[in-house]
Amino acid sequence: METDVYVQVKSSIKRILKIDLENYKVEQMHRRLDSWLARSKVVTWKDYFQLISTDAMEFERFRNYLTINVTEFFRDQARWETLRLEILPYLMKNSTQNRSTRGLKIWSAGCSVGKEAYSLAMLMAELTSQYSLLATDMDRGALIQARAGGPYTQDEIRNLSDVQRKKYFSPTEPYFISEKLKTKIRFEEQDLFSEQFDHNFDLIVCRNVVIYFTAEAKDKLYEKFSDALAPGGVLFMGGTEIISGASKYGLQNFGCK
Repeated sequence: METDVYVQVKSSIKRILKIDLENYKVEQMHRRLDSWLARSKVVTWKDYFQLISTDAMEFERFRNYLTINVTEFFRDQARWETLRLEILPYLMKNSTQNRSTRGLKIWSAGCSVGKEAYSLAMLMAELTSQYSLLATDMDRGALIQARAGGPYTQDEIRNLSDVQRKKYFSPTEPYFISEKLKTKIRFEEQDLFSEQFDHNFDLIVCRNVVIYFTAEAKDKLYEKFSDALAPGGVLFMGGTEIISGASKYGLQNFGCK
């Protein structure tokens, strides 16, 4: 995609779909957009934007495509064990929120179809019923599936133990989350960059989301996450996501707390 074309496409996407591609890595977005236009079998972007102005279903398909969704239940299980054995016990013991009847205040940022949020709810169910769990994403299609608690395939639940499958899912494929677990999570649509965050979260889980953003966008997001954390709160990232110069955002490595 030529630079001048990308500038025009970005402008149209922001105006029509309310998605700002300035926060995404350019080369990656070039590839995604070129691939989408080729699959749509529409010759030009001008024609494609004309199409989505009259076709609501195509509009939603394109909007959801632009919000990248790569997620699993308990993705990178070693990291989840760290959360279960070290971080959550620390928060349960030390959190200011835990002194109230509300318990831990948790946020899954970029929750996609709900796998991460439901993984969190399963861990919390082992510890306490006193917690609140917010899960947000800007992909409306993903949120529909998340709120419904499925459907999920056999392959999608492969990381779960037999006990977890029996306790939290319907018995046969396609699998759905149990109503009891589903009611523990509040799913909301949210743009991480344009909207304000709630505050005093004990735990913010945002894994494999910021890897798609530019350095400038990451800076902005880390500052917003830091402001949204309660004193002593934890920002839980993906295993390969290193925050360079974390102290400038008011953050530090968990092991240094």
